[in-house]
Amino acid sequence: MTTTMENPKDVQKDAIVPTFSRTNPFQAKILKNLNINGEGSSKETRHIELSLDGSGLSYVPGDALGIVPSNDPELVASLIEEMHWDENTAVTIGKNGETLPLNEALTTYFEITLITKKILQQAAAFTENEELQNLLSVENAAQLKEYCYGRDLLDMVRDFGPWKATVEEFVSILRKMTPRLYSIASSIAANPGEVHLTIGAVRYTAHGRDRKGVCSVLCAERVTEGDTLPVFIQANKHFHLPESHETDIIMVGPGTGIAPFRSFIQERAVNKATGRSWLFFGDQHAASDFLYQEELEKYQQDGVLTKLDTAFSRDGEEKVYVQHKMLENSKELFEWMENGATFYICGDKERMAKDVNDALITIIETEGSMDRDAAEAHLKDIQKQGRYLRDVY
Repeated sequence: MTTTMENPKDVQKDAIVPTFSRTNPFQAKILKNLNINGEGSSKETRHIELSLDGSGLSYVPGDALGIVPSNDPELVASLIEEMHWDENTAVTIGKNGETLPLNEALTTYFEITLITKKILQQAAAFTENEELQNLLSVENAAQLKEYCYGRDLLDMVRDFGPWKATVEEFVSILRKMTPRLYSIASSIAANPGEVHLTIGAVRYTAHGRDRKGVCSVLCAERVTEGDTLPVFIQANKHFHLPESHETDIIMVGPGTGIAPFRSFIQERAVNKATGRSWLFFGDQHAASDFLYQEELEKYQQDGVLTKLDTAFSRDGEEKVYVQHKMLENSKELFEWMENGATFYICGDKERMAKDVNDALITIIETEGSMDRDAAEAHLKDIQKQGRYLRDVY
């Protein structure tokens, strides 16, 4: 009898391959970073392609990519200047007592763009500012909530000083930076060793200052091709393609909500799926905001995408949204659903997802000749069958 011995070198090599995760992200090289909005658009949407070579990471359509971002250096500098701190002071991070220079800690480790009730409560110990004590009183709960919305740490230190705390005491009240999750916009079967993202740059003015989304503006302004981003895969078990390639799918994804559906369509093209697919896409202007237009139209010509309905809200006298396009196609949409199609929504939770849900109930009510309650119950049944899936934020 012969036994085969593993080569000790191979064993050793396998043992040291790191597992990349949320706590140990992979430094993914940026292959492409493009603004895919056209001239004249009020938006900036980045299409980013990252290399996963050497990471051992994989994903399925519907999964998300986590990015561990860093804060805007200008915001960090303003905070340090406002507090008259020394950027080189060593401060403690984490529970194990590791230290980093203040500048680096505020850039890479601490969350400084969001403030919470808890942070304000803890900060109140470092100041005698009556306005802050007043804001934290029980009867001012509504004002406190309003204050936290859209403000950051720099606002807090400017509004409620003078401060009597060491740098160490002050950073001890801050939360650790949380990774930002983005729906993956590619199929690994169609793009081996790569992951693509569709990220809308968040910029707005509030309380007299220009604000920037931590991760979206990092991607839009501060990283270019050849740089790396720390990433990990976040599985999304509740948003995936049907197991059968024969199942029809209906996808509603305006704006950056298109991302997972680009991955769905790419995957189905590779798998030569026979099920029909129908995409509802919307944005402001057809000329500048039709994301992935050429790709989608080519998929439609090739028969991979059966139907493509678009709603561009600012192109006509009246605002037209994806839910209006659904209602225009109510008879056919109901037939697809009754024949077993899976319905997907991706995008804005507050308004769009609610409006699309209401439109879907109206379609079931009208085409199924039932009252509103029965239509809602019917949609709940479809959801229980796993045929109504939402990825909303």
